Amino acid sequence: MSTWLKRQGFKPDITVAAFFAVVAIFFYGSILWTFYMSLTRSTLIPKYEIVGFDQYFDLFTNQRWLVSCLNMVIFGVFYMVGTLAFGTLLAVLADRRIKAESFFRTIFLYPLAVSLIITGLSWRWLLDPTTGLQALIRGIGWETFTFDWLTRPDRAIYTLVIAGIWHSAGLVMVIVLAGLRGIDNDLWKAIRMEGIPLWRAYCQVIFPGMRPVIASCVVLLMSEVIRGYDLIIAMTKGGPGISTEMPAKFAVDFYFARVNLGLASAASIMMLALSLIMLMPYFYSEFRRRS
Repeated sequence: MSTWLKRQGFKPDITVAAFFAVVAIFFYGSILWTFYMSLTRSTLIPKYEIVGFDQYFDLFTNQRWLVSCLNMVIFGVFYMVGTLAFGTLLAVLADRRIKAESFFRTIFLYPLAVSLIITGLSWRWLLDPTTGLQALIRGIGWETFTFDWLTRPDRAIYTLVIAGIWHSAGLVMVIVLAGLRGIDNDLWKAIRMEGIPLWRAYCQVIFPGMRPVIASCVVLLMSEVIRGYDLIIAMTKGGPGISTEMPAKFAVDFYFARVNLGLASAASIMMLALSLIMLMPYFYSEFRRRS
């Protein structure tokens, strides 16, 4: 087949160039168009008269946007730390060759096969005070049991954290486990000969040598935090009030519900900027490591 293509004068560079052209037009072109719209007073219909950075000023004086950013920070910190800790613990247990390892690995990987919409709906039913866990435990006799975080503005964000950790811990487990299985057996023999406790070996020897693996997990989780939308819509719809509002939901609402194209575009550009800022430490560490 390859010989026939060469005879026909086929050049792979043409295919590659076409791919990059499509990416440049539809991806980077969309980013540039969104930035341009953020400099206008566009509403339902785009207006191409530039008014400067007024939309960005309006954005950072919008209480809903500020609450969204704060919620993203709270959710991101607890979600990433909890997912990394739980997923790494599962990977360590699996690495110790526990019984029925394949069975338990399948159980913790199963949430990845479920969409975030289904995950959010499931946890919404489970945590609903009238039909979920609280009602179940009260029904079996514990009348004073209360778990109404889903309806409390100061606790609702943590229900998203719980659902997010449940959904993503399996991904971290698989990535970290792959890194653990790639460690040379001679290193483990040296650790056993030195009599180093297992917890100390993982904390001071194994995990420091797996920084690229951990960094990959962090990057993946960061992307989930910044573009988080499905889980919020299915579970809380940004409520109670705006206590679980996130930047992605803010942008979508202003695009479609409030038809404020200019402000929504400014919010989208700021989300892109936040993504780059959060990834800068990773790129810097990779650059230093290679240097």
